[in-house]
Amino acid sequence: MSIKTGFLAELEHEVASTRKLLEVVPLDKSDWKPHVKSMDLGSLTAHTVELFAWIDLIMNTNELDFASSYQNPPKFSNTEAFLAYFDKHIAKSKAALENTDDAVFQENWTLRNGKYIIFTLPKIAALRTFTLNHLYHHRGQLTVYLRLLDVKLPGIYGPSADSVN
Repeated sequence: MSIKTGFLAELEHEVASTRKLLEVVPLDKSDWKPHVKSMDLGSLTAHTVELFAWIDLIMNTNELDFASSYQNPPKFSNTEAFLAYFDKHIAKSKAALENTDDAVFQENWTLRNGKYIIFTLPKIAALRTFTLNHLYHHRGQLTVYLRLLDVKLPGIYGPSADSVN
C-alpha cells in the first residue's frame, strides 16, 4: 500500500466526522470562549478547518513562514458558506495527496516565523504531527466548547451521549 493510500483513507473518515461537528457549531456565538486565555469559538472552528487545508500546503510547498505568507482563515456567520470553504479545502487536500508519489513524503518541510525555524520534518511527519494530530487536538477542544454551550454532539468515533436513545 502506498503512503498516500493510508492518508487518504484516514482523511475520508476524519472529514466526515469533522463535517458533522461543523454543521452544529452555533456561528452566532463565535465570540464565546470558556476562559479568558482560550481561543474564541469562531477562531477555534476556523483553525480546525484550516488544519485540513495544510495538507495541500505541506504536499505542495517546502515551508510555511508565518512572518510572510500566512493569513488567518476568514470568519463566517453563515454555516453554508463555512461548509463550502471546508469542502473547497478538502478537495484541494485530497487532490494533493492523490497526486503525490511516495518519495515526496520523505522530503523535508519547514515551519518558520521569519528567521526562527519552529521545525523541519519530513512531509510524512509534518502531516501526521502538525496537521492530523493537531487537528484531533483542536477538534476535541471544539467538542468541549460545544458541550459547554449545550449543543448536541454528533458521534465521531461511534455514537455520542446525544446520539443514543
